[in-house]
Amino acid sequence: MTELPEWSAAFLGDGPGRTTGLPLPEDRREWAWGGATGAGVRVAVVDSGVDAAHPAVGSLAGSVAIEPDPDADEGYRAVEGEHEDLYGHGTACAGIIRALAPEAEIYSVRVLGSNLKGKTSAFYGGIAWAVAHGMHVVNMSLSSKSEQWFAALHEVVDEAYFANVMLVCAANNMPGPTYPSQFASVFSVAALGGQDPEALAYNTSPPVEFGARGLDVDVAWTAGTTIQASGNSFATPHVAGMAARILSKHPGLTPFQVKAVLHAVSDNAD
Repeated sequence: MTELPEWSAAFLGDGPGRTTGLPLPEDRREWAWGGATGAGVRVAVVDSGVDAAHPAVGSLAGSVAIEPDPDADEGYRAVEGEHEDLYGHGTACAGIIRALAPEAEIYSVRVLGSNLKGKTSAFYGGIAWAVAHGMHVVNMSLSSKSEQWFAALHEVVDEAYFANVMLVCAANNMPGPTYPSQFASVFSVAALGGQDPEALAYNTSPPVEFGARGLDVDVAWTAGTTIQASGNSFATPHVAGMAARILSKHPGLTPFQVKAVLHAVSDNAD
């Protein structure tokens, strides 16, 4: 039996309960993203890098590696240019986004190393880079436990929110608070079971708001391979892909508007 990541229990069994969404037209999903491909939407994958040559990814619109640098004023430096995926995790997320939003412009923002760990300064820098470079959606299948970075992360997440950048963030797979996944301005995500890539549930008892497919998912990996994986990490790009399609069809929506649309199209919304 698949071990369940933390926070996903809210979406199991009888689920989080019914909830009332926006009074959208009767076919809510058709209104939200019907016919949309993600065209015109820039999506940053803040992760371990993305393998642009993987057939599930296809291509990248750009790449940058954010590296810790104690001598830099902000504690990190941005190195533009092509790079490899040091682990496979970022390629997995990019492949899921590409499957849902095939014409989205995907950017790789590498902040994690070959052990899938990294400094919070680099993570912060990746978010800041995405905001400064006009990303519309940012997939963050990672989060930080660092209390010392709480305020700085809160500040940059607020900056993203007011710049209409959708930050889609995985809840931690383990118990305990992590940031920015528990900040109200992000789209926080945990894993659902099942095979439907468009499965979506709204949690009526946050901090985690959305559940999406994330258990036993076939995902792209290094060297053109695929593996089966589970975790809140793989639920997150499903929501990022849906958000990209909504923005492709309805450009200019704000984060709270996109959250409201996702709420309305959730499987447990009346």
